[in-house]
Amino acid sequence: MRNPLSALLAFLLVALSPLSAQDGFKPLFDGKTLAGWDGNPELWSVEDGCITGRTTKEKPTKGNTFLVYKDEVADFELTFKYKIIGGNSGVQYRSKLTDEKAFVVAGYQADFEAGKTYSGILYEEKGRGILAQRGQKTVIKEGAAPNKPKIEVAGEVGKSAEIQAKIKADDWNDYRIVAKGGHLQHFINGVQTIDVTDETALGAKKGILALQLHAGPAMVVQFKDLVLKETK
Repeated sequence: MRNPLSALLAFLLVALSPLSAQDGFKPLFDGKTLAGWDGNPELWSVEDGCITGRTTKEKPTKGNTFLVYKDEVADFELTFKYKIIGGNSGVQYRSKLTDEKAFVVAGYQADFEAGKTYSGILYEEKGRGILAQRGQKTVIKEGAAPNKPKIEVAGEVGKSAEIQAKIKADDWNDYRIVAKGGHLQHFINGVQTIDVTDETALGAKKGILALQLHAGPAMVVQFKDLVLKETK
């Protein structure tokens, strides 16, 4: 006969684990190596148990470069923690690798920065640009040209300044991205930052994930606790 206490403990370990495989959650970083990721080894490493992208005056990047997780995702929820010192970064999703040697990526980006303007917006790297400013609820419709969509502001999810006030400078912040069909949402520290419905033909329904290291002044960006849950 099975020990009832052992059975209870086993049940509690599964029930209380937020990353239980039964719940469909998949860690994307083992905390020790960049296994599963590909990028410029002179710019990306693991420091203090975190994925770390670093540029210096001596080792800049001439253009935006990325650490690429090549497995494609479609509908999903991604959560992670980030810390940024200087510069701009973000997480690409439903994107595509356009230059394998330079690790250049194009597509949707959940933006964040060391400044006070762009964290939380939806930006399309090497595409249609800003698709939602922070605090906006937008609907993206076909425009006069493929890269010039009609962006309708349908409402707001919050005030930009109030959202910014919840973001910690030079410290860890929680980011959450939810993508289902053409509906895209970003959250920072539990506060929704954008809500977008992309109704256009260019609205990607699947693609790769990638972490950005931005060209420009020296900067450091770190990521940890990256967890993906693919949905249907």
